[in-house]
Formats: sequence, C-alpha cells, structure tokens
Amino acid sequence: MHPIWLFDLDNTLHNASPHIFPHINRSMTAYLMRHLDLDERDANRLRMDYWKRYGATLTGLMRHHGTRPEHFLHDTHQFPDLAQMVVFDRAVRHLLRRLPGKKIVFSNGPLRYAEAVLDVMGIRKLFADVYSVEQMRFHPKPKLAGFHHLIKDHQLNPRRCILVEDSAENLRTAKRLGMKTVWISRSLRQPDFVDCQLPSVLGLSRHRIRTLTSG
Repeated sequence: MHPIWLFDLDNTLHNASPHIFPHINRSMTAYLMRHLDLDERDANRLRMDYWKRYGATLTGLMRHHGTRPEHFLHDTHQFPDLAQMVVFDRAVRHLLRRLPGKKIVFSNGPLRYAEAVLDVMGIRKLFADVYSVEQMRFHPKPKLAGFHHLIKDHQLNPRRCILVEDSAENLRTAKRLGMKTVWISRSLRQPDFVDCQLPSVLGLSRHRIRTLTSG
C-alpha cells in the first residue's frame, strides 16, 4: 500500500530564507507596530517571542490580542514580485513525480500564498491538496489540533503518513500520532523522533524511499 506524503512548504520544498522569510518578518513587525502601537524594537521582540512560544506568531496574537487571523495573514503575505523571491531547485519536480503515493502540502502559510509559490515552482498539479492554516482552523503546526483536522478531512491513517518538514517541533507532533518523519536539516544531532534526516528534500533517494515505506 502506497504511503501518504505530507510536505511542509517553506524551507522544505523551496528555500524561503533568502527573500520570503525576511519579507514576511518585516511585514509582521510592521503589523504589530500599527495594530498594537509598538515601536519597531518591541514589535520585533514580541513577534519572535510568540514564534518561539507557540510555533507561530499568529497563535500568540490570537490568544493574547484577539487578532483576526484572516486580516493578519492577508496583510503580512503581500509580495511585490513573488516569482523573483522563490528560490528552488527544478529537480524537486522530478523527485515528486517519482514518489509513490498521494502527496499533500501541509503548510502553516495561508492558502493563497502556498498555491502561488507552488505555481511559481510548477508543481501545484503534483499535489492532491494544499492544506493550509485556514483548513487547520488556524491551529498551525505543531499544535495537535491542526494535525487532527488534516487527518479527519482527508481520512488519513497516520501510520501510512510520512511528514517531510524542516521544523523539529512539527515532526515531534507527527511522531506522537504515529507518522514517519523526515527532517530537512543540516543539524549534527538527530532527535529520536526523527526517522530520517536529510540536508535537502532532494536527498529522498530511491533507497531512502524504500526504507521509509517498508513495513
């Protein structure tokens, strides 16, 4: 029986660090400055604090300030020229084509942004669904609730799922649910909840795929 591949988007399928993440971080800091009446230093500090505490700045804003998630996500995910900002390897498309089983993008980003990035990469049609933070009912990874929404909506058996992800905390939650885990990281330490660690998603060789999908 073929597995279900769950792919994170940012810094997993493409490299968001050079352009996209800095742009989003600046947009989020500006949002906090406007809506919480903070100076830049305090806004940046609060953004980072919520990200570290909850895994997503949005979660902290909703919990402590009653921020409307739709408004926040729309305001902070505006890109002047997305096609010039997405850094990716065209070999990812060939990798996805040869993977056996259903493939779903599982992203904390908003749907409009996630689909736009996939379109730039030319890989949107290779996925059965793009499951974004809206579909998670704004319970982003690593929260269990977001995973539960995905599992219920797609009627998934977690033991058939393989999550490919750059966030160790998100993989920790996946492992608790019985999923197999692939960590995209250059870290020298591999946590015990990680089944496979790779420096790049392109490291999913046929041998590793067979190992992950066996049993």
